[in-house]
Amino acid sequence: MRTRTISTATALAVLFSSAALVAVASGPAAADSAKLLDVKSAADVLVDGAHQRVYVSDPVEGKIVVTDYTGAVKATLDGLPDVDGLALSPDSGQVYAAVAGLDRIVSVDTSSYTQSASYKLDGAERPRTLAMASGKLWFGYGPDAEGGIGSLDLSGGGPVVALGQDGDASFYAAPELGSDPDSGVLVAGEKETSNDSLTVYDVSGPKPELRVTKSVEGGFFDDIAVSPDGTQIVTASGSPYYHPVYSTEDLSPLGRYNSGDYGSAVDIAPDGTVAAGTFSWYGPDVHIYQQGKWSKVREYEFPNTSGSSGGDTLVDGGLAWAPDGSRLFAVSDNGDGAFSLRVLTEPGKSLPALTVAAPDEAKRARSLTVTGTLTDTAPLPAGTELSVTRTDIESPGGKKLPAVKTEADGSFSLTDTPPAGGKVTYKVAYAGDSTHAAASASDTVEVSRSTPKLTLNKNGNVYSYGADVSFTAHLGTTYKNRTVQIWADPYGSDKPDKLVKKGVVNARGDLSATVDMKRDTKLTAVFAGDARYASKKATSTAYAKVKVSTSVSKHYKTGAIGSTKYYYFHKNTDPVLTTTMSYYKGREHRFELQVRVDGTWRSGGANEYYRLNADGTSTVRLEAPGRSGVRARIRASYVNGTSGDNVNSTTHGAWRYLNFTR
Repeated sequence: MRTRTISTATALAVLFSSAALVAVASGPAAADSAKLLDVKSAADVLVDGAHQRVYVSDPVEGKIVVTDYTGAVKATLDGLPDVDGLALSPDSGQVYAAVAGLDRIVSVDTSSYTQSASYKLDGAERPRTLAMASGKLWFGYGPDAEGGIGSLDLSGGGPVVALGQDGDASFYAAPELGSDPDSGVLVAGEKETSNDSLTVYDVSGPKPELRVTKSVEGGFFDDIAVSPDGTQIVTASGSPYYHPVYSTEDLSPLGRYNSGDYGSAVDIAPDGTVAAGTFSWYGPDVHIYQQGKWSKVREYEFPNTSGSSGGDTLVDGGLAWAPDGSRLFAVSDNGDGAFSLRVLTEPGKSLPALTVAAPDEAKRARSLTVTGTLTDTAPLPAGTELSVTRTDIESPGGKKLPAVKTEADGSFSLTDTPPAGGKVTYKVAYAGDSTHAAASASDTVEVSRSTPKLTLNKNGNVYSYGADVSFTAHLGTTYKNRTVQIWADPYGSDKPDKLVKKGVVNARGDLSATVDMKRDTKLTAVFAGDARYASKKATSTAYAKVKVSTSVSKHYKTGAIGSTKYYYFHKNTDPVLTTTMSYYKGREHRFELQVRVDGTWRSGGANEYYRLNADGTSTVRLEAPGRSGVRARIRASYVNGTSGDNVNSTTHGAWRYLNFTR
């Protein structure tokens, strides 16, 4: 333990040489969920509704990833170099994959995810696109300048492959295919060049018949879809900035889905709902339409999951409906090359916009009016019913109020008399139907409450270290709640605010809590409020001294001079003074020395601060004056703010008196 030294002679010299401070805003819907895909590319996406599985082909890694409807991976099928297009058998028992790197079509069992067959294509190179129609599997094949269409018939005893099924049409490379399996319509378009011709085949008979070839808008077709009734074709390509619609009879234009950006994908649900996908960094990526209706039902915009400035984008051909229309699956990638499977729920339903507006403030037990609107791209009729729920202090789980109905313009209003004060929330909800998604919105009004009386005693009082002090909170009139909390927050960052008492006040409105006063402490009484009286806090700050004492050693005796006890030292003996004080990290004590001169105690100039050891002690050795007849006194003090901290109140220790003799 370190001992500090103070010179009494120096103190004497100093002496003798000196003079005497809800509303909710609508907009494009976000993707409902997303999972990262362990792929380096994505060529095609297929949905098996019978087993609720999604297949994504990855030509770069030569594999197919199989997930469930949530995006959780169920299997990975490797060894498929440059795998591209996918198709599902009519009985959902097999998934077919065009494997360009093997010049084959591979069949995968949908129950075991194992390869069940591999079909050689009689010399057809690099099959890339697949489509099921009239019980046959049609495929686009061919390297550059040798494109064509072939078929694989698996209905007999063995596989039958037929090439050159494109008739008088010609394709530079494997064409993009679209089909309606039931009506026998097969459509082909150039995938690798700007050739803007589409070709429609009737494949319902023993041999395909070319129905019509015609130049249309587009080229470099990324995707082609045929409506379930076999009457319409929708294409997706980088230009034009919409998805054009054509007749399967003569390719005459029927309209356009104004998606507004570079077309990248299209798929049509069994009920005819069209999902048009675009390559869009800064806008919606998926646009939903009812067949033959050109206004959008709803849109989805992908978020930005990379460090690039634009959002994630839809991959070419990256859309596929679940057969029941309940979900739409989309594959996107970001600026860092990461791919995600996005699951969009209720895509065929329009997204109503519901707004609710309540007054900012209102008086309790007085009538107020809440207004709002329900609008949609697919108009809702007047009289559409909306449920209303009021949530307040007395009904935290919500209380159902009478339903309201919309006017012809979608507006509505309701009146209510809130029985409770505080934050009152009015939630209005539309349940939705077969073509409209559910929607809800809410707004909150601050309803007035009376201010209760709450006090906490003993503010400003100072107590001895460790005193057990009882503090009393007093609560005046309230409605139902009579519970008060008392919190104690000791000074210093190492001690958290602590709940010391919570309870119901007594008949006089009082609640008391005892605090061990080892530090200055801010106490807070808290009333949480009730339906008619607002919350309230009351504070009281009480102060605690430190425990301090000083022991003296090296003296040869003690004795009294008058009524004062003195420690006697020979004139050349150094007194050793040990201070013990309540410890706090970094705390110092002030050492004060005074000398008796002409009957008066005068400062010896040794008012210095010394750091406490970890055990709360500090030892000072006082140099002897070297002459007799000198009387001195010393004391140790804690001084708030200058002793290294402010967690206690200033406390002075007792004087210790020293007498130096011969």
